[in-house]
Amino acid sequence: MAFTFFSTKLSTPYYYLTVPSSPHTLNSLVSQPFPTFNCLLNLPLHHHSPYHGSRTLLARSRNGGSPVRTGGGGGGGGRGGGDGRGGGDEDGAFHNRREALMVLTKLRRPVETLPKDLAAAIEAGKIPGSVVERFLELEKQLIFRWLLQFGGFAERLLGDDLFLAKVAMECGVGIFTKTAAEWERRRDNFAKELDFVFADVVMALIADFMLVWLPAPTVSLRRPLAISAGTLSKFFYGCPDNAFQVALAGTSYSLLQRVGAIVRNGAKLFAVGTGASLVGTALTNLLINARKVFDKSFAVDGEEVPVLSTSAAYGTYMSVSSNLRYQVLAGVIEQRILEPWLHNHKLVLSAICFAFRTGNTFLGSLLWVDFVRWIGIQRTRER
Repeated sequence: MAFTFFSTKLSTPYYYLTVPSSPHTLNSLVSQPFPTFNCLLNLPLHHHSPYHGSRTLLARSRNGGSPVRTGGGGGGGGRGGGDGRGGGDEDGAFHNRREALMVLTKLRRPVETLPKDLAAAIEAGKIPGSVVERFLELEKQLIFRWLLQFGGFAERLLGDDLFLAKVAMECGVGIFTKTAAEWERRRDNFAKELDFVFADVVMALIADFMLVWLPAPTVSLRRPLAISAGTLSKFFYGCPDNAFQVALAGTSYSLLQRVGAIVRNGAKLFAVGTGASLVGTALTNLLINARKVFDKSFAVDGEEVPVLSTSAAYGTYMSVSSNLRYQVLAGVIEQRILEPWLHNHKLVLSAICFAFRTGNTFLGSLLWVDFVRWIGIQRTRER
């Protein structure tokens, strides 16, 4: 039997085996005892090895189960599987798994040293080698190594290595752009409507993080759903986080699933917007009442912001306007246009993303002021 061995730690051996396509030799190898394998790659032992160029991969579980053929190649290996999925899915998973394991082998990185969710995704063939390479690159930096321990951050950083920079962009320019937009719309009434301005800025800052988080393209590392999960849960589980994001190799999304991403994020953003507005308007009303005590003239002009109606309006605005704008920004403009174009120029890419996100934030502030005036929650005050 032909195999080679390497280990980065004595207690965790790794055996890499290539099996020829010849059924006679395959049967003779399968019938022989061999060590328990953590992972097996379709790699030749030597260029002069009699097994060089074989296309069949065998795998054996940790508990010593029988070898299982998981994929075929040019020799006419079988397709499909017993899980009911089409051949395309299984082929995609096989190639993803092979790519990922080849990357780890090249860098002599044991699978056991990876986070459990990432290791499970590799084993399931959900992620290609490029994602593993991105993880290993991000892991070199302390801040990213810490964030990669958390599933939500790991999914987003693997989907977009500039995710953290975009969070900083949104929150960093939030106060300036929101305040500038309020001034643009209110002008001479800015000082008189300072209570409205304060409420809008507070609501926006609370929501800024979630507006980057929810529509961000991701690499799914989620665990499989329980068999008892309902139909709706199963449907949304299969939806992408961004309706327009590029699907990884071996993965595809239907039109219905992409629409489902918009609906799901819209529901989440409605809850976020409503909650943020409740906090912001409640604080504003406290400020207004405090000013009335010390400034009687302000008591005439000032009026309490309607908490419930403003909160519901902001939740609706975020679920529709903000949801669509940020999905298009992250999934179309950034991932599908700017990223392929400027992939090797991260500084330029970051600068252009900053410009687009700043403009989007300012536009959102203008639309919010128009929206609340249109539905009658806020009125223009007379001079």
